Amino acid sequence: MIKTAALTVFAAASLTNTFPKIDSHERYSFNGSNALAAQIRQGAPADVFASANTSIPQQLYAEGLVEKPVVFTRNALILVVPKSNPANIHSVYDLQRPGVKLVVAAPGVPVGDYTRIVLHNLGLDDVLSNVASNETDVREVLAKVALGEADAGFVYTTDARTVRGKVATIGIRWSAQPIVKYAVAVVKSSVHKVAARAFVQRLLGKTAQRKLLADGFLPRK
Repeated sequence: MIKTAALTVFAAASLTNTFPKIDSHERYSFNGSNALAAQIRQGAPADVFASANTSIPQQLYAEGLVEKPVVFTRNALILVVPKSNPANIHSVYDLQRPGVKLVVAAPGVPVGDYTRIVLHNLGLDDVLSNVASNETDVREVLAKVALGEADAGFVYTTDARTVRGKVATIGIRWSAQPIVKYAVAVVKSSVHKVAARAFVQRLLGKTAQRKLLADGFLPRK
């Protein structure tokens, strides 16, 4: 079997643990989806782009920078607090208390936008006044909470699973959840389009879908 050159896959930070399990051969660059899209717009050499939403790849598609995006998995949001829970937070409504140090992802970062949708759906827009920092991706939010540098943060359920023992989780009712769909697309400037398209097809296949489910992602449909 001829070993093909490794693809460069730009992928949302929340896929950091899972993508190498699906295909360990490729080169991955994990970051906030919006930051990765900016790099693609600037001509960064990428073969595949996997985003934690559908709107960013759709924008790149409209700009002629990627091929038609396809949804490959879904996710949901959860609130995490440090295991010791010093602020004594047991419900999303406790985030309204003065002095609570909340960390979220910045607007434009998919999880940051999803966070604001959750707060709005729960009638908790005022909680944003307790935001201590706006992070560049979901893993930065997770790290600050796991290290005890914040009282709480909103992350994907899949991210919370990666630091078991360091955080406690507080569920968010399903009716308040945003629609969290991940889309993947081949980058048009790729010189490995055939291999890139094959990677996308693998993501949609049974083996990859099983691995995504095993890590807590939701079925793509």
